[in-house]
Amino acid sequence: MKILIIEDERTLADSLKVMLTSKGFETDAVYDGESGEQYAALDIYDLVILDIMLPGQNGYQVAKNLRKKHISVPILMLTAKSDIEDKVKGLDSGADYYLTKPFDARELLACVNALLRRQGTQVNELVFGNTHLDLESAALVCGENSVSLSAREFEVMRLLMASGKNHISKEALLTKVWGYDSNAVENHVEVYVGFLRKKLASIGADIRIDAVRRLGYHLECDGQC
Repeated sequence: MKILIIEDERTLADSLKVMLTSKGFETDAVYDGESGEQYAALDIYDLVILDIMLPGQNGYQVAKNLRKKHISVPILMLTAKSDIEDKVKGLDSGADYYLTKPFDARELLACVNALLRRQGTQVNELVFGNTHLDLESAALVCGENSVSLSAREFEVMRLLMASGKNHISKEALLTKVWGYDSNAVENHVEVYVGFLRKKLASIGADIRIDAVRRLGYHLECDGQC
């Protein structure tokens, strides 16, 4: 899962990044409001940790602008402001939870996990046809057969399983899996889709990855889906 940290105190931002990475999250950190909004608007993150006092534009503005763009990512707002009026303003601007500095790392992690659970992102598996994607072990499972996936294979398959029969473009896969600043090209997506097709066949899955020109990829099922 991907978390975006928008915090101008670089020491704090970097320490949060280290802590969340150690817990298995993929994290990015930016240090001003405008960059934070641009990153969050990519809609590739499962959670945004947002400071209020930011250069460029403050956290209230960032949250409001994201909600206006219909970006529904959970927002955990961090601030040294502890007045009730500030909390109300933060929640009214679109934040889902408000955490006051200083805070205990355990409290932050509890908030992160609670927000992710609320969004339904902490499920154990995704299912399509006779095939399960185990989100904890990063394995594709079909009956008694299973095959492990690399980190990139897992992310591509997770997005395909979540989209099901709906198309997901190569551009979206590139951004969500390789990242906004990556030098990866569409051929990288094609290669990993090829890997996944072989692994699906190896476990006897009744699903396949179909490609439609200009639309991208979607899953089809030869059994009952």
